[in-house]
Amino acid sequence: MRKLLIVLMFLSFSVFAEPIDINKASAKEIATSLNGIGDKKAEEIVDYREKHGDFKSIDELSNVKGIGVKTIEKNRNNIKLKSQEKVKSKEKNTKK
Repeated sequence: MRKLLIVLMFLSFSVFAEPIDINKASAKEIATSLNGIGDKKAEEIVDYREKHGDFKSIDELSNVKGIGVKTIEKNRNNIKLKSQEKVKSKEKNTKK
């Protein structure tokens, strides 16, 4: 019973956790924030980002070795891109 409560407590934290910016986060932050992403895959994400520049879209994660569509979809709501926020902000300003 006690183990169940501990598991539920950790799950509730992840539900209310702020989405992670994969263009700024460290491998450790990525590994602890995203489902199905361990240390090795998180390092692959950071390596890809360093070689190719910031991610332009969340779907670009599929270019990273070991990251598939299912993993992306499972984490889509937990990922943000700072560049996307800037684009959305510019779109709002130009519509006024």
